Amino acid sequence: MTALPTRKLEEWRYSDIAAVERAWPVAPEAITIAAGETAGRMIVQDAAPGSAVIRQFAITVEAGAALAFHIINSGGAYGRVALDVALHDGATFDLGGIIIAHGEQVLEIVTTVRHLGPNATSRQVIRCVAGGTATATYLGKVAVARAGQKTDAAQSFKALLTDRGATANAKPELEIFADDVKCAHGATVGELDKVALFYLESRGVPPAQAKALLMRAFLSDALESLADDGARAAAEAHVTALLA
Repeated sequence: MTALPTRKLEEWRYSDIAAVERAWPVAPEAITIAAGETAGRMIVQDAAPGSAVIRQFAITVEAGAALAFHIINSGGAYGRVALDVALHDGATFDLGGIIIAHGEQVLEIVTTVRHLGPNATSRQVIRCVAGGTATATYLGKVAVARAGQKTDAAQSFKALLTDRGATANAKPELEIFADDVKCAHGATVGELDKVALFYLESRGVPPAQAKALLMRAFLSDALESLADDGARAAAEAHVTALLA
């Protein structure tokens, strides 16, 4: 796609098009996981304040291969990470995404996961914390081809809004042409648990620290599929620093 997108397109409906124009056009980054291989990728989008960043990935997971992909999206005035994933026979794809938005940021994670062959599995876990007047968006599509029998796919999006002016948008979507599949999706948006905050504060935890602890615990779901202990510790430390 070379023409500048508009908000008339579903996958750009919540975007800041003026910011998109500053980063356009975007060349997709190709990732291929060969048949039978297991791999992991971590993307940290922490661009400078005021900048506009778009990263698009074209991912192929061949037969019997597995990919665990993790995203921390927190930088720039506008930051978008988009994935187009093709899964072949028996492939596995795990996505853990974190959005931490504040101020007037517009941050997005957009995915299309295509189950092209049978027996493939995909899991998408997206967690978001948004404050100020920030906008955080997850648009996730699972497309199951006619050949994608025995597909097992799930999407989960949960967002915490720390200020009344913040916005979280979610659109998990299923497009299924096979008749023997297991697909599920869910989305929730809420606020910090006031009872849990009171519990921590009543035991001497300062309010700001109590909020950060609850937010970190909330976001940690998206990092569960990180198999490497060192990588997980580094990701958790980065998230903790962003919440400080």
